[in-house]
Amino acid sequence: MPLFPDLVAHRGNQHEFPENTLPALRSALELGARYIEFDVHLSADRIPVVLHDANLKRCAGIDKDALDMTWEELSVVNVGEAQRFSDRYLDICVPSLIQVVELLASFPDATAFVELKRASLQKYGNELFISRVCEMLKPVASQTVIISFDLPAIHYVQRNSNYRVGWVLPEYNSLTSLKAEATVPQFLFCDHQKLPADNSRLWRGPWHWAIYEVTTPAMALRLFERGAVLIETMEIRNMMRQLRNIKQRSHS
Repeated sequence: MPLFPDLVAHRGNQHEFPENTLPALRSALELGARYIEFDVHLSADRIPVVLHDANLKRCAGIDKDALDMTWEELSVVNVGEAQRFSDRYLDICVPSLIQVVELLASFPDATAFVELKRASLQKYGNELFISRVCEMLKPVASQTVIISFDLPAIHYVQRNSNYRVGWVLPEYNSLTSLKAEATVPQFLFCDHQKLPADNSRLWRGPWHWAIYEVTTPAMALRLFERGAVLIETMEIRNMMRQLRNIKQRSHS
């Protein structure tokens, strides 16, 4: 049993680079993150792309729907998050899933949580969207876990592939507990703000808990004590450094 939680780089090292981009993901992996998380949509010509929002307004400053654009069009869209980084990253564009797969393959000890976004599931349907994603992930299948808020999508992956899965809980309550027991995913993801405030033990089961939106090492360690083996953070460098310092002090 580990004494400290493992960290998941939420959309890569998005504190220092635009989220869900090759530089953000590469930075997290080069820092030594064993786990990364990123989001996937499907372009109009059925190419899986790594992007959180279906609308490009927040990341690219363009009020367009990425799902209505071809990969050729998306591949030149700057997603440098000008609101956060000004003109610092004008050369960073939307990556395709296959580009991220190639990056992940060069870090064979790393695991990626690949989130299927609901907008693409709704637009293209489970069969088309999931089959395209699964096909692209084949070179790194042993390194990937497919996750989603959408429980039917998780069921589809379980029925039609050998990929590990994770369900992102919409709520933490008795109903979702029953659904988790029926689904038996390898991972359960939950926003820490949805957990009960009494510091009670997280549901026991054949899954690993991953808690996200965690901002401090103290919070990470409290959640670890409750049963969370994975802590998802947007500030991977700082969290890694601070937890490493705590480990060193505990051994001195």
